[in-house]
Amino acid sequence: MELLFLGTGAGVPGKVRNVTSIAFKMLEERGAIWLFDCGEATQHQILHTSLKPRRLEKIFITHLHGDHIFGLPGLLGSRSFQGGETPITIYGPEGIAAYVHTSLTVSGTRLKYPIEIVEISEGVIFEDSQMKVEAAVLDHALPCFGYRMTEKDKSGVLLVDKLKADKVPPGPIYKKIKNGETVQLEDGRIISGDQYVGPSQKGRVVTILGDTRPCENAVQLSLHADLLVHEATFNRESVTMAHDYFHSTTAQAAMTAKKAEVKRLCLTHISSRYNGEEAEQLRLEAEEIFSPVTLAHDFLEVPIVQS
Repeated sequence: MELLFLGTGAGVPGKVRNVTSIAFKMLEERGAIWLFDCGEATQHQILHTSLKPRRLEKIFITHLHGDHIFGLPGLLGSRSFQGGETPITIYGPEGIAAYVHTSLTVSGTRLKYPIEIVEISEGVIFEDSQMKVEAAVLDHALPCFGYRMTEKDKSGVLLVDKLKADKVPPGPIYKKIKNGETVQLEDGRIISGDQYVGPSQKGRVVTILGDTRPCENAVQLSLHADLLVHEATFNRESVTMAHDYFHSTTAQAAMTAKKAEVKRLCLTHISSRYNGEEAEQLRLEAEEIFSPVTLAHDFLEVPIVQS
């Protein structure tokens, strides 16, 4: 499970940073990729990676500003040309359905795979046996959502070496033992599966916030997350500008991380005014309040580890 940043800039594409898009890679867990936002030229960025668009399962849009959605129609069309056949579900605020359908209709784009578009409200918007996704409204100029992805807890591993040491022969009985059942062996022994299964593995939590001023929903979505991805459009001194444009500073992002007691913070959505050493200064500003902090750049890959 990893995050791959396809674009980390704010507002308009730059020479160093493309506009916002993040791939949530769950290839080992479910053989799929989830995409968060799809700014202009996202499909160009994908060409520089090992990502396969046919693996896309879900796309989550935080809000309808152009730097977060202008790449969506092109990516959907190209996926069809490239042989993608599996369905995609798109989640986003009210208006995302009209945008997608209008773009595809006006351009005469016909997809070879079905799409489902879900215009979301706050709460749990998706859940299956592996993952749960929650959404909440943030504080931005347009309706904007943040997303919290919670991996379901996994049962402990089967202690095969211990079974062999106790002369428990392999076979279908191992599945029952793995499920924690009490079983009787052919030699008459009765054993409890709980004795041969390791401790359960707690699921990981990832929070990806859209554009936002500091707000309580940002904290609630991020509580105890293993990784928080937070916008940091402006530096610490630009508080007034950040407020006027409905964005956050480095210090405000770090304060949200601190209040939420997250394990790690990753800053993205960086204004093009900050390059080189100025960009590194953004990370240092945040680390005065919270640590550890990673300053995202295009094509950065961040593994999601249980802290």
